[in-house]
Amino acid sequence: MISCITIDDEPLALKQLGSYIDKIPYLTLLKSFSSAVKALEFLQENEVDLMFVDINMPDLSGMEFVKSLTNPSKVIFTTAYREYAVEGFQVDAADYLVKPISFAAFSKAIEKTKQRYFSQNEQLVNIKHDDKFLFIKSEYKIVRIDLNNIKYIEGMRDYIRIHQVHEKPIMALLNMGKIMEHLPSGSFMRIHRSFIVNLDKIQTVERNRITFDKDVYIPISDQYKDDFQKFLDDNFLK
Repeated sequence: MISCITIDDEPLALKQLGSYIDKIPYLTLLKSFSSAVKALEFLQENEVDLMFVDINMPDLSGMEFVKSLTNPSKVIFTTAYREYAVEGFQVDAADYLVKPISFAAFSKAIEKTKQRYFSQNEQLVNIKHDDKFLFIKSEYKIVRIDLNNIKYIEGMRDYIRIHQVHEKPIMALLNMGKIMEHLPSGSFMRIHRSFIVNLDKIQTVERNRITFDKDVYIPISDQYKDDFQKFLDDNFLK
């Protein structure tokens, strides 16, 4: 995950940026600020990966704010004034968005920033040889996940979301093929391009879909249907 803060003295601009961030699965918004001074106080106690900073603000401009930081996070400037673009890149800004900002322009800037600065930030750290658990780097932590605690894994482009029993999902920068390489084949099976299931956690199968917890339905795609049917046949009580 890439952690973010937004800084803008316009409430509507903060609301728009927040809604855009919510649509990008690998972004998480830590906090929004109406002034750069308040953001400075937050950064004294907290780390952040990416900042969206308006340039033209009272008290302390966005440019002055970034220049005041000893070791600044990556910055995407947001402003209504194109003339600040050159100065923005002089402080090594990741990108520069001119208001009004469309979601297309926002997502393009985010993807470019992710590829340039964050592609290797989160990855699989270690796989224990006993096939009982693994360690995943998620956000700023290395998290142990017991394989028996996994219900299913959901793929989202370059990211996966690991759904667990009685735990909140874990996000990690991995693709489905990579994580599948490290899961025991006798317990886990890919049944859709976007889903891997723990075979031991399946409750019901009907109409080409698997049920988890009575209200979660995972589709079985034609590509993986034969392998899953073989699993059912091998374990069906006759």
